[in-house]
Amino acid sequence: MPSDRTAGTPDPAVMPRLDEAFGPDPYPMYAELRKAGPVHQVIGPEGRPIWLVTGFQDARAALADPRLSLNRSNATPGSYTGLSLPPALDKNLLNMDGRDHARLRRLVAPAFGPARMEGLRQQVRDTAAGLLDSLGLQPGPVDLVEDYAAPLSLALLCDILGVDQTESERFRRWTTILLNPSAESRARLGEALEGIVTSLTVQIQARRAEPGTDLLSVLIAAHDGEDRLSADELLSLAFLLLFAGYENTIAAIATAVATALTEPGLRSRLRDNPDAVTEFVEETIRFDGPVELAIRRFATEDVEISGVVIPAGDPVLVALASAHRDPAAFTCPDRVAPGRTEQGHLGFGHGPHYCLGAALARLEIVTAVTVLLERYPAATLTTPREELRPRPSVRTRGIARLPVLLRPEDD
Repeated sequence: MPSDRTAGTPDPAVMPRLDEAFGPDPYPMYAELRKAGPVHQVIGPEGRPIWLVTGFQDARAALADPRLSLNRSNATPGSYTGLSLPPALDKNLLNMDGRDHARLRRLVAPAFGPARMEGLRQQVRDTAAGLLDSLGLQPGPVDLVEDYAAPLSLALLCDILGVDQTESERFRRWTTILLNPSAESRARLGEALEGIVTSLTVQIQARRAEPGTDLLSVLIAAHDGEDRLSADELLSLAFLLLFAGYENTIAAIATAVATALTEPGLRSRLRDNPDAVTEFVEETIRFDGPVELAIRRFATEDVEISGVVIPAGDPVLVALASAHRDPAAFTCPDRVAPGRTEQGHLGFGHGPHYCLGAALARLEIVTAVTVLLERYPAATLTTPREELRPRPSVRTRGIARLPVLLRPEDD
């Protein structure tokens, strides 16, 4: 399968399709592609050709390459459409580059600083403990996706943002519609987007009238000299935090818990050494992280990656899941090995678009695993790991259901 345009244009009929050839377990296909070359054209989610970067070093460089833009205006007309957002939600960090992106990030970065994250540590722990204590009263297995990871992530996001908790279930329903690839969900996209815009607008107006210590109030007050967030920028940022942070964190918690309960000897090591949970979480994000493909990019000029020329305007996907299993970067990459000495993963991105909420996500995932092992050290997965179904999502790898019997000690 030729990749270089100078070697001939590949026939779309023989290109692998991201939604078929890769499937629930994409790693064998990624391994095959890496052996054939570092960059390929595949058929993307919309049925059109798209460039795919598969090796770790190329992926890392691509994520930081200013010639690969997130701004859709740089796409060749008709080459990519993606999720169409209303203008009020489109002025977000995932559709900006250069000075616009740097300005917005400079304004909001202090709201995610170390001091604020440290101040949330006990709140995250208390929320996780409260959920687990109530679940422990149930006689049979519980679903740690639906009953633990999802409500933990959403409750914290709503609380941190200052969004009324009565809105949390509606946000959850709308987010599920946006991420679910089914025809039914696609038919309801307009309804979900309208609901999000209306609800967030009401929440922001309430915080303007009565500011608090929540994140929305902090963002409303954020300024750099006379520069402040516009109304659309504020709305778009709040949407991005809900849209990007919620689903990915749920998936990461579920994968980390499933791994801790099934990898031989791992649970006892983590239980006996809670400090090791941080290293373990980093390794699970590398091994099977929630973000399989980084947000699409568009070449602003002809870009050469390892000898393959990507023409200006063409869409590019960086396959994080492939990069994280690259044997040129990681020893025994298909094995979970907490405490690796190799360079870090790309699960939160790299370069100027590194995830703004990475510290918050790490805090939630580490705390979720730590508190679970503390309270229920003999918790048991009641379905074999290989039989767990994937979560239906257009952009997130994760587990649909995680049935676990919560036991405080071995029988």
